[in-house]
This record gives sequence, structure tokens and C-alpha cells, in this order.
Amino acid sequence: MSGPDALFPIRNAFYLGAYQASINESASVDALSEAEVLERDCVVYRSYIALGSYQLVINEINDSAPTSLQAVKLLAKYLGEKERREETLSHLKEWLADPALASNPILQLVGGTVYVHEQDYNEALKYTHGGQTLELCALNVQIYLKMFRNDHAEKQLKSMQHIDEDHTLTQLANAWLNLALGGAKVQEAYYIFQDFCDKYVQTPLLLNGKAVACMQMGRFDEAEQALLEALNKDAKDSDTLANLVVCNLHLSKPTSRYLSQLKMSFPDHSLVKRASYAEAAFDRALQAIA
Repeated sequence: MSGPDALFPIRNAFYLGAYQASINESASVDALSEAEVLERDCVVYRSYIALGSYQLVINEINDSAPTSLQAVKLLAKYLGEKERREETLSHLKEWLADPALASNPILQLVGGTVYVHEQDYNEALKYTHGGQTLELCALNVQIYLKMFRNDHAEKQLKSMQHIDEDHTLTQLANAWLNLALGGAKVQEAYYIFQDFCDKYVQTPLLLNGKAVACMQMGRFDEAEQALLEALNKDAKDSDTLANLVVCNLHLSKPTSRYLSQLKMSFPDHSLVKRASYAEAAFDRALQAIA
């Protein structure tokens, strides 16, 4: 029998969106193999990226680091150095085209993540669809849902359930799919998010999941409560701000503050783009009438 998984707390906290907790947990883990040290460092640096500490990651990972860490550094550069994105994308394409590097699961994950940000989902799937890790499978589920291919997402989820039905990523992927399927499945998604909140910790990721489920069930007051809790934990979380705009519209409450925050911090957010398009269309209509 294999021994306990020393990296489980670090990994699990990251999956649930508890990024600082993942970093903190890493300080108490020792006696690791070389492979485990590399995996730990990848999760920790990805947690720093999720917290927006891009420069820390860029500074600490040197050019002699293993491919997995170099891939994580590339993700930090893509997200943190917007003026150099074309250069970063060029480097990423070179690495993904190199047969000696392309099979690295962290590089595949970074490639998929970057192209999801680029909203080029077919390109993302080129690097993730054959992935053997649960994390790559979970990313595939997200990509298929963004493409409105619930059927493919469902097949991917079944593959994950075959590997480990109780794994955190499998459960989260199940909840995401249930939200997309709607109907009675939404309540099941709500229970998954609530169970993780009760079992581990309430994070913006989990609270937003609960809130979306509540909104789909017409429970907007409960959704607002969950979103305000998420806002207290991270006042700049884009999902929280966007969902608060939607929730307050249904509650007939002001949305301008949350929308302004979203515009300032995330000008490329899809909700900001749709709002700007609607405002421009309204202005054109006014001018036509005048």
C-alpha cells in the first residue's frame, strides 16, 4: 500500500481556490522526493499567480529550472506582462511544437489555460484533449462548457469519474456541468459547492458557484449573501463583481458600483464588453431619434 499523500492539502486548497492556504501548507511539508518537490513548487507558484503575484514568480524561477516550472513562469509572463503577450505566445507555441517538451502535463495545462484566455478554444483543446491528468480533464470540461458542448463535457466527466469519482476536481467538474445542464441538476451543483464549504473553507470560487446555483433557482437574496461573503474575501475577484451585477439587476438594486469596479480592473471581461456594446447601441438609438 502507498503511504499518505503529503501534497494533498496543498493541491486540494489550490483546487478549491484557497490560494494563500495552499502556499501556507507548503511550508509545513518536508521529506519529499525530487518529483514531489517539483510538483509542490508548481502548485505554490500557480497559487501566487492566482493571487496576482506575477512578478514574484517571474523573479524566482530561473532559466535553469525544469520544464514544468518554466511553463508556470511563462503563464506568469502572459498574465502579468500584457504588453509582451505576443512574444510570450510565440515562445509558448515553440515549446508546444517541440516533441521533447509537448508531452509535459504542466506545459499542456499552461497551453490550454493561455488559449482559454485568448478565447481560442479549439487551439486550447489541441494541447489538453489527450491529457492523462485529472487537472487536464477538468480544464477540458471547462473548455467544452465554454463551447456549449455539454455532450463532450459529460463524456470527459465520465472519464474523470472512472479515474476517481470522489476527487475534488471530479466533484467540481460535476458541479460545473450540472449548472450548464440546468433543471434539477442545479440543486445537485448547489449541494456540491455547499459540501466543500462545510468540509473545507469558503472561498470566492465556491461561493460564486453557490451563488450561480441560487440565481438559477430564483433565490436571488441567498445568492447576494453568498456573493457579499465572497467580496469580503477578495474585493477584486472578477467573477464576484460580475455575478453581483447580474444578481442586483434581478433584485432591482443599483449595479453601477460593481460594474465600475469591473471595468477598471478587468476591461476585457465579457460582461464589460457586452455592457459597453449595449451602451453604444443605446446612444446610437438616441441619436437616431434626435
